[in-house]
Parts: sequence; C-alpha cells; structure tokens
Amino acid sequence: MADFSSIIKFLSEREYKLVTAESCTAGMVTSLLATTPGCGAVLEIGYVVYSEKAKHYCLGVDLQTMDAFGLTSEEVAQEMALGALDRSGADFAIAVTGKAESNDELGGVICFAYALRMYHITKVFTQTKKFNGDRETVMRSAAEYAIVNIPNAHNQLLAQFLLCR
Repeated sequence: MADFSSIIKFLSEREYKLVTAESCTAGMVTSLLATTPGCGAVLEIGYVVYSEKAKHYCLGVDLQTMDAFGLTSEEVAQEMALGALDRSGADFAIAVTGKAESNDELGGVICFAYALRMYHITKVFTQTKKFNGDRETVMRSAAEYAIVNIPNAHNQLLAQFLLCR
C-alpha cells in the first residue's frame, strides 16, 4: 500500500482542509487518505457522486455541462471540484470523474480537477490521464494519482494566483 504521509504533511503545513468529489473512484481517494495517520487534520469531507443526478443535486454540476461534454470531461470535473468547495468548509478540492471500465476509447480515461480557494478567490486546474488495466486497477491507479499529484496541482494553482496580480 502506498504511503501518503508526505501528502498529509504537505496539506497540513499549509493548513488546508480537503474535500473530495469522486465518481469513478467511488470514494477511494478519501479512503486511501483516511488510512494515513494525521488525515483528520486535513480531511474535511468526501462526496461520492456516481450518477448525473447525484452530481447535479449534491455538487451543483450543471445538467447542460454533462450533456454537452459528457461525464468523462474536464468540464464536469471542474464543476464537481467547485461544487465541493462551495458546499464544504474546505479550501482545497480534488474531483475525479471518468470511465474505469468500458469497451470504447474512453475506457481508463479519467479527468481530474483540483481547486484552491484563497483570499475569497478560487482557481481550478484540470487534467486528463489514461490508465490501463482492469476496473479495479484503473480505479486504484486514478485514486493514487489524484493524491500524489496534489503538490503539482498546488503549484499550478499558485501560478494562476500569481498571474492575477
């Protein structure tokens, strides 16, 4: 099992509260973080929103966004992250959506969004990656990637804040 203590430390040192919004990883990001000592200092809440209806009602993802771009899209991931931030006391969000398993070209394609709220301003960084393997392997790989990518996403988000100056 991977050790995420450095990620917990990273978030804790910045005094961030984390919210997760997960679809295809079905809560695995939150679960993996929860196995790490010290997670209670940073983990605020985790949403598991599998269906379009859940994404809309729980996180406020616009139905038109899902219709226009599909569930496997950075646009949906972005709205999931923003909705999770808006509905929680957190200031850092991770959202994950995609297809862990399918027979088409979207099989293994996972979209990530990271959002950071600072000084009443929110910035979002999105990314899409393709993972190979069976359903469980893709889910685990995507969840682990979502976590270990936090420092990189944080740097991307800070750069956006600096551009606002």
